[in-house]
Amino acid sequence: MKQQCFNPYLPGWEYIPDAEPRLFDGRLYVFGSHDRFGSKDYCVNDYVAWSAPEDDLSDWRYEGVIYRKEQTPWNRDRKSYYAPDVVRGTDGRYYLYYSVANSSVTSVAVCDTPAGKYTYLGDVRFPDGRVYGSRAEDWFVFDPAVLVDDDGRVYLYVGSGQPSNGRFGHEIVGLFVMELERDMLTIKSDPTILFPADFNAKKPNYWEGPSIRHIGSWYYLVYPATDITGLNYAMSLFPDKGFIHKGPIHSSSDIGYRGRKLMDAAYPMGNSHGGLVCVKGQWYVFDHRTTNGKWKNRQAVAEPIRFAEDGSIAMAEATSCGLNGGPLRGKGSYSASIACCLRGGSVLGFRNPMGGPFVTQDGPDYEPPEPTEHPVNACSEANAPKSFITDIRNGCVVGYKYFDLTETAGLAVTVRGGNGTLELLGGEEGKAIAAFILSPTTDWTTYRIPFSPNELAAAADCPVKRCPVYLRYRGKGKLDLLEIAFA
Repeated sequence: MKQQCFNPYLPGWEYIPDAEPRLFDGRLYVFGSHDRFGSKDYCVNDYVAWSAPEDDLSDWRYEGVIYRKEQTPWNRDRKSYYAPDVVRGTDGRYYLYYSVANSSVTSVAVCDTPAGKYTYLGDVRFPDGRVYGSRAEDWFVFDPAVLVDDDGRVYLYVGSGQPSNGRFGHEIVGLFVMELERDMLTIKSDPTILFPADFNAKKPNYWEGPSIRHIGSWYYLVYPATDITGLNYAMSLFPDKGFIHKGPIHSSSDIGYRGRKLMDAAYPMGNSHGGLVCVKGQWYVFDHRTTNGKWKNRQAVAEPIRFAEDGSIAMAEATSCGLNGGPLRGKGSYSASIACCLRGGSVLGFRNPMGGPFVTQDGPDYEPPEPTEHPVNACSEANAPKSFITDIRNGCVVGYKYFDLTETAGLAVTVRGGNGTLELLGGEEGKAIAAFILSPTTDWTTYRIPFSPNELAAAADCPVKRCPVYLRYRGKGKLDLLEIAFA
């Protein structure tokens, strides 16, 4: 039987934020930043790549390290690499665009294969050889996005809407675009501002992390917005002008989805960055979520999206099933870490949108061995740490969307700690359908409880074939959750 896909779609020990999805010759690749578990800084690890065959998006393969910090000749302090993009040039080679942290320089590496060992090519420069960002009058750049258009023209999208980046010695003007020559390095046109920085804007404005796609007649820019609604998007009929903001497209906290407000975040808030890809006729939006109670330990997530006839995109819901193509089977066991809802209990009727339970792991940052000529699926690494949910306290809710419960007879959870009751809810804030009393223990302990899928679905006002599962803790102390399983 074909394996299922979850969110996060990579192993629980892997932390790839800012992921750009790219389909090359029948394989889906993700290129992103690389956080280190437990780190207090962003993007500490070297660039790695992951890929999956387009026919099976559950079969992710670790491609190994593709580019190291010391490979940029002038990065003598081995500063972090921020969010990259990878495109296939008109010469058939693959070009990796990236920024060394806070340098205001866009650098380029090249490789003959999508996930091979990249080599430094140079920095984006003017025709006279001067590197953009080498003078104070150059605008601040990072988080490059690149479009090799259908006609072979190459566009680089860079910039920032963050006023704090002004401390690095360059003007913050927002998002701007420059056309490049086919050598993928040389600037061909003057920079043109697409979204001016507006630090006092009441409407959603550009923040950082652009991603560009040409789909049909339209050009789409996906980017995090200043109003903290996650990924937003804009559309234009041109690659270098006329972009109109259309609205939010994804939030791992579901902020904005069906009117959900910021203070009612379904998952601890964090930043966003991602892009779009089409696999076997289905479009997806890729993004990331926070873990470990920090903004700087982020994991990759993805969801299907739909285009309307006018080219607009409805906001995608954050789920546990993501790339699965439908609900998960209500049979067998699942890591608790695939939860898409982690809500803290309320205090005087208010919740902290950045707090609550969080996903963590039982060991330090993990680096799998470099793949050989015949790489194995690193999702099955036996020595890798295991993920679980921690800091579940009184009133906290842990939720999963969605399961097909037509063959389900009961639920089992593996937990430790806690001193109270765990309830199965009919919806995120619904009534308790079933409950069991926990015995305080420092060891992982499994509890089983029968329930009626029909009763749960009726209480959640949803079909049994697509039903959410929510658990609420009532009690003292802190509860950890390792696994949920269906009988």
